[in-house]
Amino acid sequence: MRRTRLADAPCPIARSLDEVGEWWSLLILRDAMRGVTRFDEFQRGIGLATNMLSRRLQALVEAGLLERLPYQDRPPRHGYHLTDKGRDFLPVLVAMAGWGRRWLLPDGAFELIDRETGRAVDPVLVDRNTGEPIRPDRLRAAMAFPSQDATAKDAME
Repeated sequence: MRRTRLADAPCPIARSLDEVGEWWSLLILRDAMRGVTRFDEFQRGIGLATNMLSRRLQALVEAGLLERLPYQDRPPRHGYHLTDKGRDFLPVLVAMAGWGRRWLLPDGAFELIDRETGRAVDPVLVDRNTGEPIRPDRLRAAMAFPSQDATAKDAME
């Protein structure tokens, strides 16, 4: 079955899903945020078949979220390191972890801990301009480029 491409969709959520929407990609990025860089570490941590892991890593490299860097000459071995674009994906993973913790796990089963303070982190999404929490009732999408569908600009309303 062939996947529908969303790279040209007018919605930034759809475009983001086109790059990282496969669940294996999200788990690879999760592990990369934890400092995992080597193929065998990803494979052990995620449990994905090696051929599928190779494809997902290559797709993340092509999307610019990871870069492939050599770490050994004989035999040649490469690590997969987050790029700036990949590191910018952290808030998405933190939001997903918070949502999953709240709605899918028993109380106390998972916490994000600040390494410096040792305290649990309670992330909240705020508007950088106002410092106010972002709420759906205060949002409206505005697209600055022409779309094929005139109703696309209000897709998030």
